[in-house]
Amino acid sequence: MIQSILQQVSLKLPVVGAKLGLLDKEFPKAPALSAEIVTHELRKVSPENLTPHELLVLSVKLLSSGHRARAIPLLQMALEKDPGYIRALIVMGQARLQEGLCAEATDHLERAISNLILTVHPTAEDVDHLILASQWAGVAYIRQGKNAEGIMHLERITSLEEPEDPKSKAHYFDGLLLLASALSKEDRNAEAVKYLRLVVAYDPSRKEFLDQCL
Repeated sequence: MIQSILQQVSLKLPVVGAKLGLLDKEFPKAPALSAEIVTHELRKVSPENLTPHELLVLSVKLLSSGHRARAIPLLQMALEKDPGYIRALIVMGQARLQEGLCAEATDHLERAISNLILTVHPTAEDVDHLILASQWAGVAYIRQGKNAEGIMHLERITSLEEPEDPKSKAHYFDGLLLLASALSKEDRNAEAVKYLRLVVAYDPSRKEFLDQCL
């Protein structure tokens, strides 16, 4: 079950900006960008003069169009300007994970998680970011064969209340599904089944995974 779920999760990596609400808000009808259009857009502005948010938005636009090599330097620049920028840390972590650079991915995601945990009065958006960062940190550790560390991050999601926002709720149950998958790999099927029942109650189409554990 673990490989099947991780493969499904990997399919979502190219749309990291959509998970953070960036593409929907900034580029609701943005077409795929050709290399020529990307070059033209970058010539219109000097990246050094952009804010961290503007750099992030442009990098997400590039990532969503398959131009990862052009996006990474912009993310790095955003984090040089604002090392604690949560969204940029998460997107960079996901981009590095997509490249197979799991150690670098965990570094950025751990930094995001540390900053979020220290937030005194977290907003609903902060909670969503913590779910996403924990989810992808778990995946990154599991891909390195560090299942205990991965499970620790995924279990953090269970300590959070189920979000009311539909998009955040979907992220929450994706995290529970990944946790169940990791637990199953460790022969902790009883715990896996507990979380899979919650996932299936939310999304009956995931019942095949519950059936595999019973």
